[in-house]
Amino acid sequence: MGNVAVIGAGMTKFGELWDKGLEDLIAEAGAKAVNDANIDGEDIQAIYGGNMSAGRFIGQEHIGALIADAIGLTPIPSTRVEAACASGGLALREAYLAVKSGTYDVVVAGGVEKMTDVYSEQVTQTLGGAGDQQWEVFNGVTFPSLYAMMARRHMHDYGTTEEQMAAVAVKNHSNGSKNPYAQFPFKVTLEQVMSSSKVAEPLKLLDCSPITDGAAVVILASEKFARKLPQEPIWIIGSAHTTDTLALHDRKSLTSIEATRLAGRQAMKQAGVTPKDIDLAEVHDCFTIAEIMAMEDLGFSKRGEGGKDVESGKFNLNSELSVNTSGGLKSCGHPVGATGIKQAVEVTWQLRGEAGKRQVDDAKVGLTHNVGGSGATAVVHIFSKEVD
Repeated sequence: MGNVAVIGAGMTKFGELWDKGLEDLIAEAGAKAVNDANIDGEDIQAIYGGNMSAGRFIGQEHIGALIADAIGLTPIPSTRVEAACASGGLALREAYLAVKSGTYDVVVAGGVEKMTDVYSEQVTQTLGGAGDQQWEVFNGVTFPSLYAMMARRHMHDYGTTEEQMAAVAVKNHSNGSKNPYAQFPFKVTLEQVMSSSKVAEPLKLLDCSPITDGAAVVILASEKFARKLPQEPIWIIGSAHTTDTLALHDRKSLTSIEATRLAGRQAMKQAGVTPKDIDLAEVHDCFTIAEIMAMEDLGFSKRGEGGKDVESGKFNLNSELSVNTSGGLKSCGHPVGATGIKQAVEVTWQLRGEAGKRQVDDAKVGLTHNVGGSGATAVVHIFSKEVD
């Protein structure tokens, strides 16, 4: 099996995009990625599109065909991929496997979500479907409350503080203020986060990612095809997908996402790297506690010390490890089906040296981490400027 390259990347701005529909978002991100790759549409052989819930958000199903239609790539095969908030990351993995296996030479991996056309109560209900409907949602549990339970347990077991969680938001908004694609491209202070309205204690409004519209696309290619292009490719050197129980109460721990731990370990082993080899990471900070737990599960922090490490500045831009340089889900936004692809776009730009004011110095290896639901799905990819 051959090496797999990222040869093109593009995305829309994230936000409340009232003047754009789902097809508009797909077409914009797809056109940018194709132009970036400097290829013809005729080169593309398949599409994998991440989308969580267009049926509930805009009443549109049959998304695979819609994507191909929107970007003018019929009649090639186009597959919708759904794994809740990890839909984009899993679409990337399916595209990666399709090229890795030798089935195709050039494949589109995209993600899209249009979330703001319904009331927030409907969004909350729809997102609840990523958890256990029978045991959680039916009994009134929301996703903020699930992560609030994780936060409470982490605070109880390890002494993690609300201020340490707030420091995640401060860091990610600082990065997002440098990202023109971000939904909230502005800084926030620790005091602003701490004084924001309560959502599910101890989580406050500024601990939570927003409701977002947006799309992102990367184009993957075989090494043979990629070497023909003038632009240096970025290589995917590790890819892993793992699952855990859907309901939180069935997990081994409330302070760790086992699927993240296993996917991170598998992807790093495949890539032949350790956490110390990674220069930047885009991780799934749907809530601030989620980033702290991700740092521990991926091996960047010792168990129970993720909050302290964020507070110390260890994960600031151009510190020991640059985390969520895009602004993360918190500042850049979280159009659930597109998030995993946006992470790949950001890492691609960083490794090319094209990230502008948020550029990581001498970035060579990057990681993306995309989670579905409260941790039932995790997808981790490792990217590199070089390949053996």
